[in-house]
Amino acid sequence: MDIIIVGDGKVGAALAGQLSAEGHDVTIVDSDAQALNETAQRMDVMSVTGNGANMATLRTAGAETADLIIAATSRDELNLLTCLTAKKLGVGHAIARIRNPEYAEQLEEMKEELGLSLTVNPEQAAAQEAYHLLQFPTFLKRDSFAKGRVEIVAIPVEKGSKLADIPLFKLYEIAGVNVLVCAVEREDAVHVPSGSFTLREGDTIYVTAGINDLALLVKNLGLVERRVKNLLMIGGSRIAFYLGKRCLDSGMNVKIIERDHQRCVALCEAMPRATIIEADGSRQDVLDAEGFKGFDAVVSLTGIDEENLVLSLLATHQGVSKVITKINRLEYNDMFRKVGLGSIISPRGLCCAHIARYVRAMSSAGGADSVLTLHPIVDGKVEALEFLATAETRHQGEKLKDIPTRPGTLVACITHQGHTIIPKGDSSFTAGDTVIVVTTCDKAITDLNGIFDD
Repeated sequence: MDIIIVGDGKVGAALAGQLSAEGHDVTIVDSDAQALNETAQRMDVMSVTGNGANMATLRTAGAETADLIIAATSRDELNLLTCLTAKKLGVGHAIARIRNPEYAEQLEEMKEELGLSLTVNPEQAAAQEAYHLLQFPTFLKRDSFAKGRVEIVAIPVEKGSKLADIPLFKLYEIAGVNVLVCAVEREDAVHVPSGSFTLREGDTIYVTAGINDLALLVKNLGLVERRVKNLLMIGGSRIAFYLGKRCLDSGMNVKIIERDHQRCVALCEAMPRATIIEADGSRQDVLDAEGFKGFDAVVSLTGIDEENLVLSLLATHQGVSKVITKINRLEYNDMFRKVGLGSIISPRGLCCAHIARYVRAMSSAGGADSVLTLHPIVDGKVEALEFLATAETRHQGEKLKDIPTRPGTLVACITHQGHTIIPKGDSSFTAGDTVIVVTTCDKAITDLNGIFDD
């Protein structure tokens, strides 16, 4: 597909790299010629210097024949104007990054008039992921599928764990619920395991389970699970606003440390039940004064990745049971994980995954409903995708054990008429089912037929 990305910032550059790698023809538009040159040297993309909302600039970028435009500048209003202009020129689909919470309601009502196919809010998505992690603090990561009925959760195999030295075919005896280990991260390697795969201390396992089985899974595995009652956020960003509102509504006590006076005033007005502290949250004396080590969970949300890293390491050292770290640079993911940092959220990564899912759906021969959900897991080394089986899907009604699939591909869950099925060898799917697939394949999969090796 021909795709135009307006905005060569962190999100725009990350999207350009991912979509170009998946075989799309990408053109980036930005007013910063130097940044464009640097991006063009790193990636196989075209570049156009200019104002992305300007009709002449968009014509130069090929908007009159483009399939999709993605407006990802730092200004919401510019993104909306860019999409409107591009649609006027004939672009088929338009995606805008909109971050201001004040626009949320009216965008939903005016989406069609504005010609928007999709809007993405990285900070809201990051807040939602953080909130889900706070519900089950033991899990390092949680990704939802099947309209929230199924999740893939990351669980560390720690010293003394019931899972250590256990082959996967014995998992049900320990877990007591029907779950499937769909990926195992061991040191620098990722495995899509068979039933004979034996878990070791230090592994991180990615488990597919029904949402109603998660609490029982935690209990049966003997995992320590403390409900989060007192939450500290360091940094009063938009993520803190979205997350704070949700946590307050769920009954948590919320404290936010923010150094900017005007931002503190805005947070106080938006969340009168929260405690807002105007101070430098990176200072040890400030954290000690606010009872840092006494919180059930700490979320580092400053605008500097290195600062968030230090704060989260400090919280872990102080014995805080749940630590969540926000990062912007995706290349830091691997390093953060190796130092035992706990859960990591990346607004940029979530935004890219959401848009990539939409692009995969556009590319699918089965239509826009073929790819329903896409989540990169294990630092993007593995993808978990949810597909809709259509009339054109092959191998319907056949046993999974008899279907030839690509190496490194596993069917992790089937949802049939609203019922969740953790599959075995004799399971099958039919048209109308949703199927969750976990894959390490380098080639992007756009529909369910893409997993078959025949």
